Amino acid sequence: MRLLENMNQRIKKFGIIDEKLAQAAAIFFALIMVKLMPQIMDLNIWWFVVLLILCAIKPLYVFYIKK
Repeated sequence: MRLLENMNQRIKKFGIIDEKLAQAAAIFFALIMVKLMPQIMDLNIWWFVVLLILCAIKPLYVFYIKK
């Protein structure tokens, strides 16, 4: 648990610019993986749609519904 507490304290130091830069880094990492393994893109589009929905559920809930 100490590791998670330490990471939580570090992430609280992030501002909006830091968060967006981390997101951009993740996107570029994904692009590198696709360039290295192009067979990933041979998946049916519906797999990506399902993953998009699964990843978006909680942030959308927190943003629009949670008080």
